[in-house]
Amino acid sequence: MLMATAFVGYVLPWGQIRFWGATVITNLFSALPYVGKTLVIWLWGGFSVDSATLVRFYTFHFLLPFLIIGVSGLHIFYLHLDGSNNPLGLGSSADKVVFHWYFSIKDFVGFCILIISLLFLVFFDPQLLIESDNNIEANALVTPSHIVPE
Repeated sequence: MLMATAFVGYVLPWGQIRFWGATVITNLFSALPYVGKTLVIWLWGGFSVDSATLVRFYTFHFLLPFLIIGVSGLHIFYLHLDGSNNPLGLGSSADKVVFHWYFSIKDFVGFCILIISLLFLVFFDPQLLIESDNNIEANALVTPSHIVPE
C-alpha cells in the first residue's frame, strides 16, 4: 500500500518521465489473466494514460493513506491482543532487552537524522534528485531520448 501511494504521488506532477512511468507501470497489470486488460482500462479511465488517469491517481493518493492507517491500527490491535513472538524461547523477562527507552531513543535519533536530511534537500537543493525531463510537460507523442529498449 505504501508503494502504491508513493507511485501515484510520483505521477501527480505530470512530467514527461512520470507520464511514461505511469504508462509502463499500469501496463504491468495487463499481465493478470482474465481481468488484466479491463483493470488497465479502468485505471487509465480510458484507452490511454490521460487526464482521467491523473484524477484517479490523485484520488488514490488521497485515500490510500487512510487505508494504511486502518491496516496499521489492525496490526497494532492484534499485536497487543496476542503479544509478539519470542524466537529466543526465553521464559523470563529478565533476560530480555526492554523496548522503551533503549529502542525508542534509537528510533527517535534515526528519525531526526532523516528529517534533517530531507529538510536540507528541500531547502537547499530541491532539484538534486529530480531528472531534468520531469520539467517537460507530459506529451504522449514524444518518448524521452535516453529511454531505449535493451
